[in-house]
Amino acid sequence: MATFHIFRFDPTKDKTIRFDRFEVPDKKGLTVLDGLYYILENLDGSLAFRSSCRAGVCGSCAMHINGQYRLSCTTSVKPLGKNVTIRPLAHLPVLKDLVVDLTNFFRHYEKIKPYLITNDQPPKKEFIQQPAQRKKIESLIDCILCGACYGSCPVAAGEPNYLGPHALLKAARFIFDSRDTNDRERINLINHNLGVFRCHTIFNCQQVCPKKIDPSEAIARMKMKTVWSKLRGFFGS
Repeated sequence: MATFHIFRFDPTKDKTIRFDRFEVPDKKGLTVLDGLYYILENLDGSLAFRSSCRAGVCGSCAMHINGQYRLSCTTSVKPLGKNVTIRPLAHLPVLKDLVVDLTNFFRHYEKIKPYLITNDQPPKKEFIQQPAQRKKIESLIDCILCGACYGSCPVAAGEPNYLGPHALLKAARFIFDSRDTNDRERINLINHNLGVFRCHTIFNCQQVCPKKIDPSEAIARMKMKTVWSKLRGFFGS
């Protein structure tokens, strides 16, 4: 048997948090998400958590598991040992148990305008991208917005209005996309005291990303591009 210690809190009726303990049959190939579903279906139907694809694609089941942010659907119980401690993503309000309110998370994402911006609106011709151009954004497009990087970011912990590593990574995805042609607007979106230069380069986001993306490296590249653009007179100085 594996013992699950799960964060429980319902802000509509609880005054403090608690951890409930559940015993789950440790079957071969058991994932943390499998264990949560076992608890929901057999032990406590009131347990709240998010999941969807069960294949590490949607990002909805990101949680803090045994000291690290992970996707519960791709995290096997066996390497974790017999005790599994699960908490929700940090820096976001808890709606219930392992479910957090992602409103602020996606508000920051919307601020970087996550779509192609071109000088021609609407575009007059098909966008052509060569393999070498595509390679520049190859890793960046794999972000699934799971929130693991945001939960691990100490800057986000102290400043809820900071764009966050997820939004800045997505900004890089468009800034370095050859089909996006409005550098001035892109840089203005991240060049402020709650944007790219608020990142302290602590590398937590790099360590926890389930897709092995490096937000810290992408943010560093944008810092250099922002400085270079200013030196070239993008902002009239």
